Amino acid sequence: MNDNFEYTSLKDIKSEEKRLYNEYKKRMAELKKAKKEKIKATSSGQVFTKGLLPIYVLHILNLNPTNGNEIAHKISQRTDDKWRPSTGGIYPILKKLESEGLIIGEWDDPKKKFKKIYSITEEGHKDYLRKKALLKPKIEEALDVFNLIYNDIY
Repeated sequence: MNDNFEYTSLKDIKSEEKRLYNEYKKRMAELKKAKKEKIKATSSGQVFTKGLLPIYVLHILNLNPTNGNEIAHKISQRTDDKWRPSTGGIYPILKKLESEGLIIGEWDDPKKKFKKIYSITEEGHKDYLRKKALLKPKIEEALDVFNLIYNDIY
């Protein structure tokens, strides 16, 4: 009787493990599907932020060293206020570029640590030129498509 109880308990445990594992797989599949749908829903709105902002930050820093707030301001100026990235979007990019060795940030006053000035590194300059060359045909193609759609609709 005791052996039967252990066998039943082990069988019940295995059954419960299988049920939990299947539930886990189902929920993970639902999460992946939701994530894909979210990406599809937001991807067109994130073209600027995800695709163009990092290279534009490198472009601005290729012109002159500056801080994150000034980068956002310069992008806004250069696009006639049609694109005004938030500093909340700029600083994570600066941090990532800095960790990749593409830029270097130095405090204007190391004691006060008030404003960090970013400069492009030699490696960053090479990466900027490489990305610029890779993106040019893709941006031109996107502009052509937008013009065709615009002319078709209007």
